[in-house]
Amino acid sequence: MRTRTPHSAKFLKYMGSNWGKQKEAKPKAAEVAKFAKRRRSAVAKAFKGKVLVFEAGAAKIRSNDTDYLFRAHSAFSHLTGWGSAAIADSVLVIDARGKLASSILFFRESAGQDKDEFFANASIGEFWVGKRPSLNQVAAELGLETKSLSEYKKFLSSLPKTKVLNSNKDAGLIQFVSELRLVKDSYEIDQMRKAVAASIKGFEAVASNLKQAIGHSRGERIIETAFFSQARIFGNGLGYDTIAASGEHACTLHWVNNDGSVAKNDLLLLDAGVEMDSLYTADITRTLPVSGKFSPIQKKIYDAVLEAADAGFKVAKPGARFRDVHDAAMKVIAKRTAEWGLLSVSAETSLQPEFQLHRRWMVHGTSHHLGLDVHDCAQARKEMYLDAKLTPGMIFTIEPGLYFHSNDLSVPKEYRGIGVRIEDDVLITKTGVENLSAALPRKTKDIEKWLAKHR
Repeated sequence: MRTRTPHSAKFLKYMGSNWGKQKEAKPKAAEVAKFAKRRRSAVAKAFKGKVLVFEAGAAKIRSNDTDYLFRAHSAFSHLTGWGSAAIADSVLVIDARGKLASSILFFRESAGQDKDEFFANASIGEFWVGKRPSLNQVAAELGLETKSLSEYKKFLSSLPKTKVLNSNKDAGLIQFVSELRLVKDSYEIDQMRKAVAASIKGFEAVASNLKQAIGHSRGERIIETAFFSQARIFGNGLGYDTIAASGEHACTLHWVNNDGSVAKNDLLLLDAGVEMDSLYTADITRTLPVSGKFSPIQKKIYDAVLEAADAGFKVAKPGARFRDVHDAAMKVIAKRTAEWGLLSVSAETSLQPEFQLHRRWMVHGTSHHLGLDVHDCAQARKEMYLDAKLTPGMIFTIEPGLYFHSNDLSVPKEYRGIGVRIEDDVLITKTGVENLSAALPRKTKDIEKWLAKHR
């Protein structure tokens, strides 16, 4: 299909003629534009005298001549406000050398139907992939000076090399823009609320399709696709690969194969999040009884995890340290596993750094920041992340769990093959913590009622 395009001079002339003039509507300024401008100002102030380069990134090959759906680098998106509509290979330049910093967005603008790129280039030609916006349209939408990507190399070569910092290479710049996202502005908080709301619709779709998944050889795929349909309807897509883990698969922390069956008496661990067109994503986990009712042992383990989550919520408030949330949850996990006779030492002893025996059944952390990346702000310094005091505007997860592998001989047989995780997305406010995902039930009785409603 891609190798049969004619290239004769007559054909090129013919293809470039008789096209009606397309209207170029000037868009309104995007809501995010003023917020992105403030973020750029913060970066410019921190790197006075430098020229800062932020690349959106290139399209990534999936196989041969087929690309993955393009998604811009998070730092680029954060500083431009350009989300799912961003064009591959675009570059933001912040020039902080002058008294007043200036910014330019370079991107591959519309080429026009009189150019052979229009029909002959299957990667970027608009006959193939659709019309790109003009420089003026993007400038109006994002409040940025725009220039053609064709001018970028010449522009870059005109700059003193010692003055240029690239966000993909300079450790200090990478760290700064990561830490800049630790506290969300009002636009980001609003986008996170929308991502959570869309994700809840995804969970409801799963509940509605749960009966169909029971007994199917790939029931987990039915669960996965039910959520994905809502992610594409209400957002840009998935924020990360969905974990639809039934039965013993729930004990594999990042089970994304989702190729297993779903049995009636299983627990289903669903870890999924919708990414909005702004690229902000939710990250929610619920563990659901496929039958609609928790068995006594399932409820026992689930309630312990819920107790650990609630302990994390109690300490999540301004002034507490980020790591305090994890420590509070781990005290419950240690206490319950000791009470169940699973530990060879007391809960107090197990909590000591040199032991941590209770972590056999929960090796991951309890919380991570959330935003443009599902594990947001990952390049931030330890003192700005784990050791930092919680501040209003921070958004992160609270997600303890217990995972008893089917071949774990250290636990009673009735525990084996049960995995439970409860994950909520929370916002630190001036007075405490808000559970953004509270509309999705967490208690066993409420989950059973919710399942009955949506089935």
